[in-house]
Amino acid sequence: METLHTAETPVVRIATDDPPDSGLEQDHEEVSSVGSTGLPAIEPLVMVTERGSTALYAGCSPDRIRTIVERTVAEQRRPDHTAGDDEQAPDIVVEHDPATTRLPEAAVTGLDTGVREVLGGCGWRRPTEPADHEAAGGFGERETETVLEIASGLRGRGWGDLCHDEPVGDTWETVRETDGDPAVVVNGHGTAADKLLLSSTPFEVLEGAVAAADAVGASGVIVYVSVADAHAIETVRQAAERYPNSSVEIDVVTGPDEYRAAEPTMALEAIEGNHRLEARLRPPGPETVGLHGRPTLIHTPRTLAQLSVAIRNGGTNQNDRTRLTTVDGDVEASATVELPETASLSAALDAVTLSDGLGAARVGGQFGGITANLDVAVDPESLTARDLGTEGVVHVLGEDRCVVEFVGRTAKFAAEENCGRCVPCREGTTQLVELLRAVYDGQYGADKLEELVRVMSTSSICAFGVQAGRPVRTAMGEFEDAFESHANGRCPADGRLDPLEAD
Repeated sequence: METLHTAETPVVRIATDDPPDSGLEQDHEEVSSVGSTGLPAIEPLVMVTERGSTALYAGCSPDRIRTIVERTVAEQRRPDHTAGDDEQAPDIVVEHDPATTRLPEAAVTGLDTGVREVLGGCGWRRPTEPADHEAAGGFGERETETVLEIASGLRGRGWGDLCHDEPVGDTWETVRETDGDPAVVVNGHGTAADKLLLSSTPFEVLEGAVAAADAVGASGVIVYVSVADAHAIETVRQAAERYPNSSVEIDVVTGPDEYRAAEPTMALEAIEGNHRLEARLRPPGPETVGLHGRPTLIHTPRTLAQLSVAIRNGGTNQNDRTRLTTVDGDVEASATVELPETASLSAALDAVTLSDGLGAARVGGQFGGITANLDVAVDPESLTARDLGTEGVVHVLGEDRCVVEFVGRTAKFAAEENCGRCVPCREGTTQLVELLRAVYDGQYGADKLEELVRVMSTSSICAFGVQAGRPVRTAMGEFEDAFESHANGRCPADGRLDPLEAD
């Protein structure tokens, strides 16, 4: 099959995370489903490309999609909307290189936010069509030394990555030097950004994983995905089956739909088929004793996609300098964008519409830090200096949301969802809930809360317990007046809600 950008006739791309079951692709070879852009607010996004010009139609209904397709096929050119047909007119028409292999820059909310290096193929290339990835420079020859050089500066993305915020190179060297048959695990049981990459541009992830496997001498790659992510599972399986001339075997394995199942060692437990997921004690770490006792690399799709792009762009570590960021919470629709590490986190808000202003935000995933100031760069050093998380998620809290209620629910989640293996996390999260409940009874024990969180963060055996108290710690630092108000019987957010009662 030819690549879309070389087609002689107009082509229609339908970008959505939920491909329409309309039969249009079967009926018309000009039509292709290309996966999500990461911006559900503008999807289904229909794009009609003719040579170096693309018309974009955002938020299309099934009827509108069919009309656009039928007119394109009938006229064998991009529909002419200059005759007053405003209802069917495109939102914007962009001019671009006819041979482009990435979504063209367009003045559409979200598409004009940040850059699209890693996300370039999302919403443009067919996810399971190797020819499209190859046209973008994929599947090329690579030198092991070049891959290892990139690894020396490439930092892991996400708490599900064994090298979270650390260069992956040292871990790779350990795996290379350890006896046994190495394994590479793609830990896709993570954020919306990981799910997006697996379902919209899986070859970007798989090529990075294969490059890592070749570099450390691994014979197999295991892609681990939550059982709840059905579309991502189906897409990455098809891509794995169609991966051309792979030097390693690629398997796709599913795990339980539980937050803790993304922790690297618990991911290994799930892959091995253990029903009770518990974090493994370290040392030894997975890099020496991992999957079935083999030396194992564990990286998120975000990390491996960065590696793939860096290899394709010549091997410079400058290609490591972007971060995928998802904005969710009190917004009309979530969005995943890519920002240079020098960009302010507040830039990600340009991709969404806030439901009720910005009262605060949890930055860095389920156990990220709470702040009202997003004027901070997205690089790990800047975020860590502010005690914010680096998971790549900004959860917006509207102006009418109670911070005390929110961190209370987060603490309750931690108490219910931890694996129970280590005392600091198991007992600490329970005590955290009790101390927060006491605030509603007029007892705000700031010193006790701070000491408890300190013990949890310094003595838990995995990132779950280390990070579980951070929302409380950061909320107390920036919103202490809210805690004091609750202790005095008044909620600043107009309502005396008990965050720890069951819904």
